[in-house]
Amino acid sequence: MAYVPDIISPEERARYAKGNMGKRVGFGARPAVLVVDMTRAFTEDRFPLGCTAAGVPCAAAIRTLLDAVRPLGVPVLYTRYDAFAADAQWGRWLDKGTGAEPDSLMRGPEAHEIADAVKPAAADIVITKSKPSAFFGTPLASMLTYLGVDTVVVTGMVTSGCVRATVIDAFSHNYRVIVPLECVADRSPTSHQVNLFDIDMKYGDVLPLADVLAHLGRG
Repeated sequence: MAYVPDIISPEERARYAKGNMGKRVGFGARPAVLVVDMTRAFTEDRFPLGCTAAGVPCAAAIRTLLDAVRPLGVPVLYTRYDAFAADAQWGRWLDKGTGAEPDSLMRGPEAHEIADAVKPAAADIVITKSKPSAFFGTPLASMLTYLGVDTVVVTGMVTSGCVRATVIDAFSHNYRVIVPLECVADRSPTSHQVNLFDIDMKYGDVLPLADVLAHLGRG
């Protein structure tokens, strides 16, 4: 069943249905789990971009997923930003044209530590990125090819930003994309719902975590 939140009007739903959108993509033969930017910067209120109310339950759901897939040998990869020293490494994240300096907390390494609830295991891969998509300027696609992956289970924060950008690039690389509903979060519930709806209509399957776990357990 397609993910259609109440905020989407019947008229809008009809337009998507007319375009035959919202069909199921399904799982392939070899999934990997991608944990996008589950760092202190996004999961803790003390950071300017952080949202504890969204980040804590999201991290708990991702933990449930990770505990289920690691014994099955499913690859797990993480992304995070870094405490870049050069302004060119931050790029337009610096000011978005305002001339303002980024918050000093975002310049420090603590902001970019992965949240305790979802710390990587020894066998997991951690990729540093500088733009929203996990694929842009990183070796992620090459690594997924090496691992024989055909399905990317995308989790993390935030839904309207780095998660969405990663989903679109995964789709563009012809991966099957699965987004467990409870395993993504956003500081804005409205943006969260709208972007999940759009992802589900065009780029992948937004599914309850229980459905994802049930499928992987059958593998």
